[in-house]
Amino acid sequence: MSQVVRVLVVDDSAFVRKTVREMLSRNPYIEVVGAARDGGEALELVEQLRPDVVTCDLNMPRMDGEGFVRRQMAKRPLPILLLSAAPEDAEHALAALEAGAVDFVRKPTALANDDLLRIKDELVDKVKAAARAPMQMLTAPPPPLNLESFRPGAGWKPTRGVDAVVIGISTGGPQALRLVIPQLPKDFPVPVVIVLHMPVGFTALYAAKLAEISRLEVREASEGDEVCRGRVLVAPAGRHLTLVRNPAGAVVAHLSRQPSDSLHRPSVNVLFRSAAEVYGERILGVIMTGMGSDGLEGVAWIKSKGGSVITEAEESCVIYGMPRSVAEAGLSDAAVPLPRMAEAIMERI
Repeated sequence: MSQVVRVLVVDDSAFVRKTVREMLSRNPYIEVVGAARDGGEALELVEQLRPDVVTCDLNMPRMDGEGFVRRQMAKRPLPILLLSAAPEDAEHALAALEAGAVDFVRKPTALANDDLLRIKDELVDKVKAAARAPMQMLTAPPPPLNLESFRPGAGWKPTRGVDAVVIGISTGGPQALRLVIPQLPKDFPVPVVIVLHMPVGFTALYAAKLAEISRLEVREASEGDEVCRGRVLVAPAGRHLTLVRNPAGAVVAHLSRQPSDSLHRPSVNVLFRSAAEVYGERILGVIMTGMGSDGLEGVAWIKSKGGSVITEAEESCVIYGMPRSVAEAGLSDAAVPLPRMAEAIMERI
């Protein structure tokens, strides 16, 4: 990145403002242009300083982070990173993401000195990535999906059978899935299983909120849940989700903390490999926005079994890391922008 990213830091804690400023200022491609103590002051400083990215605490007096996101996105959309990943903040964090925030980052505290280096690296990476986020794409409503074009006799012909869809997604995922999953019809004929990188304590609430706006059943996966048509399972944060056949022949969810050496738990690689082994060529893998390369090995397993893979197009990704790794390895069958993702999935079912 050659252009310097201008950042406004928002937090009612002087310690956090100082710590975040120091973390970001050490990077030559980031300039902290100002700091605010609450959402109201932040709204004024955004107008004055015109930052590229805002880091924002969730819990603040006068106007909290959720209120700031809603007000700012209504005035002028810009990338906002939330500072908090505590389970007790899950409801407010998800509401702020629904309002247009890009992602959240663990908040540095005075008790987290041993972990500050990892937090710094994550914060810097996400600030630089957020500066490139396609805000117009994320804030626009999805286009209507003409389901009649996919029904028998309407000229639509599937190229191969698919028995399940598995999705791997990370940064930008909560917003992206809120566009894709609600577009799937209530008679969607196969199950959908999702790994979304989120902190522990967030996935159950997120799945419940996604269910409220979807025509399919959406819930956080539990041990032994049947993987069946009309159901969307979201892997619980902190545990890997694999698909296995039980003695009766049904495909069910299995949760485990192994492998313990995986960078992410749950891991897209772990889910995708198990799906490839269960469904063979009748599996569709979808890799969407996210940092890093989780899913690359899993996609290779799907392709080795004859399955299909779709990646999200760079133009709509908040972060093009995960889809890029698959595309550059030559393992993507199609690159699809977010507004067309539901349609592309339907075309292959």
